[in-house]
Formats: sequence, C-alpha cells, structure tokens
Amino acid sequence: MEIRKIDDNVSVAPQIEPSELGEAAGLGFKTIICNRPDGEAPGQPDHQAIADAARTAGLEFRFLPLAPGQLTPDLVDEFAAALQDMPGPVLAYCRSGTRSATLWALSQSGKRDRAEILNMAAEAGYDLGGIAGALAEQA
Repeated sequence: MEIRKIDDNVSVAPQIEPSELGEAAGLGFKTIICNRPDGEAPGQPDHQAIADAARTAGLEFRFLPLAPGQLTPDLVDEFAAALQDMPGPVLAYCRSGTRSATLWALSQSGKRDRAEILNMAAEAGYDLGGIAGALAEQA
C-alpha cells in the first residue's frame, strides 16, 4: 500500500486491495473513503469488496466516487462532511490518489491558505496547481 500523508487526519493512496485493510487498521486509520467509481478498470475491486473488508477490520467506510472530469461542489461538500463526521485518521483512495487529494484540497478551501493547501499536497507528491484558481475562488 502506497500511503501518502497530507495532514494529521488525512492520507491518500492509489487503489487499495481488500487484503490491505487489516494493515490500514494496524497503521491507525479509522475510516476509508473510496473516491474511485466501480468498473473504472479491469480487475479493480469494487467498492463493496473494500467496504466489507474495511468493516471486518473495524474500519468505517464511505463511498464517494469521483469519475474523471465529474467534480461537483456537492461531492466536495460530501467529502468535507465525511472528514468532519467520521473518525480519523482517514485514508482516501482512487486510481492514483490524485482525485482524493483534490477533494481534500477543495474541502480545505476557506479553512487553510491556498499556498498551504497546494504545498501540503505537493509534499505528499500531488501537483494540484491546476485547481489553484478554484481554491482562490472558494477561499
């Protein structure tokens, strides 16, 4: 599992496997958020398989799929609510982690400085410069 910590409450990762949820729990995660739509790629585990394995490992689970190019303010709000309402730390994942990092960044707009958000994402390995304007608009 390639986990990239963004802040003390949120880490992101590329696609995870059901067999890795015990490890995630052992690392201290309390919640898993899936941002990858089912059926995006052949061989990808569907969200229900991840949800079942998460619950078996004692983790909370939320399915908030973000198809490429389908980012909406409602999804950002749902992601922000999940971060607020569900126990942390949270591990969010998608195909590469970029969509999860993007949702985190947009959920932080207005709470953190834009440069801080972009820097935190960059330190985790995600260049989110393409959403800098959206962060500025929401801040």
